[in-house]
Amino acid sequence: MEGAGGIEKMGMYRNVQRARREWPRAVNKRRILPAPHRPHPETWEDHGLFAAWLGHSSVLLKIDGVTLLTDPVFSRRIGIGMGPLTLGLRRIVEPALAFQDLPKIDVILLSHAHMDHFDIRSLRRLENRGTTVITAPRTKDLLRVRRYRHVQELAWGERTCAGPLEIRAFPVKHWGARMRTDSYRGYNGYTIETSRYRLLFGGDTAATTSFRSLKKSRPFDLALMPVGAYNPWIHNHCTPEQAWQMAHDAGCECFLPIHHQTFTLSREPYLEPIERVLEAAGRSSDRVAVQRIGQEFHI
Repeated sequence: MEGAGGIEKMGMYRNVQRARREWPRAVNKRRILPAPHRPHPETWEDHGLFAAWLGHSSVLLKIDGVTLLTDPVFSRRIGIGMGPLTLGLRRIVEPALAFQDLPKIDVILLSHAHMDHFDIRSLRRLENRGTTVITAPRTKDLLRVRRYRHVQELAWGERTCAGPLEIRAFPVKHWGARMRTDSYRGYNGYTIETSRYRLLFGGDTAATTSFRSLKKSRPFDLALMPVGAYNPWIHNHCTPEQAWQMAHDAGCECFLPIHHQTFTLSREPYLEPIERVLEAAGRSSDRVAVQRIGQEFHI
């Protein structure tokens, strides 16, 4: 585990205490804002690469007809479940798509067990015998595995196939504990490859050189990279500039910034991460695939 600061980010300690203080008051009446954009996956064809940022680290992908969803979090709060209630952080912006508007999901890709990435309530609503789940080591005990088609854990360097997708786990600089007592849980970044496309999902990470080993003569078409929650959690979360550099180190053409604009996890101003991404991109700002929740990207 990389430090208590990141655990505070999860809302399990300092943020849980904040939530307890807020619980009796009018915080629950605060309106969650609608997503600024709504994607239209019903128009996506079965050939090509399509992506829509649904909020936080949840990205809906369609790659030559295969639908994939990363770190699905649709709940109004993330945190500790207490019967019908969840004690934890309330989202700022609604998901760009409601459950009923999602297409059938072929693959769910889970980076690690933190509650803002591995939301049990969302995952239970996504249970389907036609859906494969790929997750980090020692995390599938959190799932009702028999309600999915298949659940597979991948350690760093391991790979598996889901239809035409080849998915490989690679090391990032983070940690996987959900609570104080389960520091044994793993955490991953992933590469996703088909005969025509290469994608990178950075999961959650601080600055690391591990992305350099991913570079090949064939570039990544798209990188999903975390850009928020770095102030003050810099030892566990990269800055926007570091995220841009790591994507460059891996050889990525286009950059889709995630892990911001959805929950108040840290101290940086709401739009600072995307502003810093655009500044880091400079003249290459056209390579930034989306800037606001709900926007789409197509190849």
